[in-house]
Amino acid sequence: MTLVNKLAVVTVLLLGTTLLPCTTFAQNASDAIGMWAFVSSLNEQNGRKTETYGPGATGVMVLGASGRYAITIIAAELPKFASNNRTTATADEAKAVVARSNAHFGTYSMNAGDKTITFKIESATFPNWNGTEQKRTLTIRGDELQYAVTASSVGGSSVVMWKRVK
Repeated sequence: MTLVNKLAVVTVLLLGTTLLPCTTFAQNASDAIGMWAFVSSLNEQNGRKTETYGPGATGVMVLGASGRYAITIIAAELPKFASNNRTTATADEAKAVVARSNAHFGTYSMNAGDKTITFKIESATFPNWNGTEQKRTLTIRGDELQYAVTASSVGGSSVVMWKRVK
């Protein structure tokens, strides 16, 4: 083996060990278990990208070791209800809350082979999702988790980003 060939082999090995960690995926559910803080949800429709819940939205996703999960996302500046009673909200108040928040819970499973997480939604604030299964492509890089929603509850598709809570 010539010196050039040896250098080429070493270069390939070094590049492989530095590039491979950049494309990590949870090998099993234990890699994703824990509490995750909402970072963003970027929605795309008709070539236009927008923040689904607006700037400053907050939320939490809990992925339990038992295979159960809960997700809640709430926009930063929802209007207060003038009546101080959520059952007597005005149409505009109720519309703002429905359009700028989302919550659902149920069970989840992960598939390392196709790099997906599947949510089996038991109940959701968007009732069309109740009783459905939603498979989403998943990437975990260190303390960051991202999944893609192909059929977003606001139309189009979304990429949702989370950061692990320590």
